[in-house]
Amino acid sequence: MSPAARFRALPLRSRLALLVTVAVALAVAAVAAVSWVMVRTQLRDQLDSSLRATNAVAQAQQVFEASGGRCVPGGSVTDRAPNNLSAQVQVVLPDGRQCWVDGKSTLPVTGTELGVAKRLRGASLYDSTTSDGAAVRVYTQPAIVNGVPAALSVAKPLADIEKPLSTLAWVLLLVCGIGVVGAGAAGLWVARTGLRPVDELTGAVEHIARTEDLTVRIPDEGDDEIARLSRSFNSMTAALASSQERQAQLIADAGHELRTPLTSLRTNIELLARSEDTGRAIPPEDRRELLASVKAQMTELAALIGDLQELSRPDAVSPGPLEVVALHEIAGAALSRARLRGPELEFGSCLEPWYVRGEAAALERAVVNVLDNAVKFSPPGGAVEVTLRAGELRVRDHGPGIPAEDLPHVFERFWRSPSARALPGSGLGLSIVARTVARAGGSAELRAAADGGPGAEAVLRIPGAPSPPPGTSVVPDQ
Repeated sequence: MSPAARFRALPLRSRLALLVTVAVALAVAAVAAVSWVMVRTQLRDQLDSSLRATNAVAQAQQVFEASGGRCVPGGSVTDRAPNNLSAQVQVVLPDGRQCWVDGKSTLPVTGTELGVAKRLRGASLYDSTTSDGAAVRVYTQPAIVNGVPAALSVAKPLADIEKPLSTLAWVLLLVCGIGVVGAGAAGLWVARTGLRPVDELTGAVEHIARTEDLTVRIPDEGDDEIARLSRSFNSMTAALASSQERQAQLIADAGHELRTPLTSLRTNIELLARSEDTGRAIPPEDRRELLASVKAQMTELAALIGDLQELSRPDAVSPGPLEVVALHEIAGAALSRARLRGPELEFGSCLEPWYVRGEAAALERAVVNVLDNAVKFSPPGGAVEVTLRAGELRVRDHGPGIPAEDLPHVFERFWRSPSARALPGSGLGLSIVARTVARAGGSAELRAAADGGPGAEAVLRIPGAPSPPPGTSVVPDQ
C-alpha cells in the first residue's frame, strides 16, 4: 500500500491532527532556520566589522623597529609588551616573507596576501586556517610598515561565532520539538472538537438507517459549515418525512377511491353470476343496465389507475421530451373531444396562436381535464367558453360554481367538493392539470366567473410566444 493510500485509510480526525502537526512543524522549522541564518549573518557581519576596525599598523611598526627592519619567516620580537588586540596579526612582504606580529599561531601565506602586498588587489575578507588548525576569519589590507609596502593580515577565530550559533541551534531544536508536540496535541484537540458535530450527524444517519425514524433533528446553531450541513440534513429528513407522509396519504386516498367502484363492480358481477347459478334470468333491461354499469365502473377504474400512474411519477422526471408545441392546436383538439362528451352543450372558442415548450400529450391531457370538469358541471343546454390570448387559456362554464371556501383545495389530490361526490371522477384531474402546467413553467387557477355570473373559470398561464422561435420545429398535434 502506498503512503498516500495508507494516509487516506486513517480516520479523519487522525488525518486532521497529522496535517496540523506537519504544517506547524514545517512552519516552526522554517522560522528556526531563517532565525539561525539571520543570526549567523549578523554575527559574521559584526566579526568583519571588528576586523576592519582593528588598528595593527602601529604594532607592526614596533616589530620592524625591534628587529632592525628585518622580517624573517616566522621571526618576531619576543620581549615586546603584550597587546590587547585578541587577534593574530602578521605582515607579509611582496617577496613572500612573513613577520609574525601577535597571536599564538601564524597564518599561511596565500595568493591573497601576496596580491595585496604587491598592490594587485585591494583589502580582502576571507576564511582561513592557522598553523595549529584553528578556523579564522582574516582581513588583509595594504599597509606601509617602516617604509616598506606590505600586506597586514588580522585574523580572529570563527569559534567566537560558532559557539553561540551551536547553542542557538540546540535551543531552536528544542523549541521546534516542543512546538511539534504541542501542535500534535492541539491538532488532535481541534480535530475532536471540530468533528464532534460530524459525529452527531453520523449518529443521526445511523439511527435513521436503523429505525427509519425521520423525526430526528440535529442542533444547527451557528453559521459555519457544520451548521449549514446540519441544516441541510434536517431539511433533507423533513422533506423525506413529508414525502413519506404524502405517499402514505396517496395510498390511503387511492384505496378509498378504489373501494367504491370495486365494491359496486363486485356487486354487479355477483348478481350476474347468481343469475347464471340459480337459473333465474334477469330481465333484459336490468341485464343491460348491469352490464352498462360494469363497463362504466371498469372505465372509471382504468382512468383512476392512469391518474395514479401520472401522479406517482417524480416531479423532476418529465413524461417526455420538451419540444415547441402549438398550444392553440392542442386546445382545439381537446375542444373537439369535449364536444363529443357534451353534445348537448354549446361551445364557443377563440384561440389565438401561442407556442410553448412542453410535452404535447401531457398538455393535451391537462386541457382535456379542464374541459371535462366544465362539461361535468355545466347544466343541460349550457355554454362553455374557451379563449386563448397571450398564453392565457380560459375555460368558463355556467354551472353552480365553486364556493369560496373550497377554492384553496381544488388542486389537491383526491379532493372533491361535497356537491361533486355524487358525480363520476377521482378527484385527480385538476391535480394533474396543476402539475403539468407547472412543469411547463406556468400556473393554474380556478376561480369564480370574472363577470360575476354563475359558473367557474379555469385559467392556465403558460409562457411562450405568438410565433415559434427561429430555427425550431413545431411538433404537430396528433
